[in-house]
Amino acid sequence: MRAEFDLDAVIRKIPDFPKPGILFYDITGILRSPQAFRHCVDRIVDRYRPAGLGGVAAIEARGFVFAAPAAYALGVPLILVRKKGKLPGQTLRARFALEYGEDEIEVHRADVVAGAEILVVDDLIATGGTLKAACSLIEQGGARVAGIFGVVGLPFLDYQRVLEGYPLTTLIDYHGE
Repeated sequence: MRAEFDLDAVIRKIPDFPKPGILFYDITGILRSPQAFRHCVDRIVDRYRPAGLGGVAAIEARGFVFAAPAAYALGVPLILVRKKGKLPGQTLRARFALEYGEDEIEVHRADVVAGAEILVVDDLIATGGTLKAACSLIEQGGARVAGIFGVVGLPFLDYQRVLEGYPLTTLIDYHGE
């Protein structure tokens, strides 16, 4: 196991963004620090190498940043989960609730192999709605969600309830401070 890294030291907390009362957790500090970024990718690889994954599904857009090098290191396909209308060809689609309204995400039908064990990756887990929809896409394609990985978790937003039944891993959790 590799040495730990203090991710909290590189994650900026920005009050009142994008609106008053919200504390924004800015992960771009991780991307500016090769050591922090390496730490995150290495944790994914260390945690999931033994799982025998058949792919890593990445949530648009910042999930791509962490999932792509992990999929490469694990030697498995990268599966892109995109906003509706961004993928050509046949797709699987899932709708999910936002704070005000709904949105949809898609994945190429051919990218989800029935029977495969798929890891779903995003940069930050807030309410869990997008990740739940992504898991439903994986399951629609006949694959199984082997786990959900987020660099940052915000458990005070109750994502554990929304994602109940899925194995969850986060590297750092913030509890609404």
